[in-house]
Amino acid sequence: MTYLVALAFLAILGSLATALFFMLRGGTHTPTKTKRMAYALALRVGVSIILFLCILVAWKMGIIQPTGIAPGR
Repeated sequence: MTYLVALAFLAILGSLATALFFMLRGGTHTPTKTKRMAYALALRVGVSIILFLCILVAWKMGIIQPTGIAPGR
């Protein structure tokens, strides 16, 4: 599970870096450039949602346990 979360996090950062690259690349705003940047950002959002759902399902199935401050403190 740890490797899956780390891999998804790297995919999110990679997609964000790709969108930044297309945004900062020199030249005018061509439709192709804008489309590639939008696709990279949409991919980032999709991977983030899938990661959240996977963590939620793993918690509900008992694969992972929450830790931290106890409720009511």
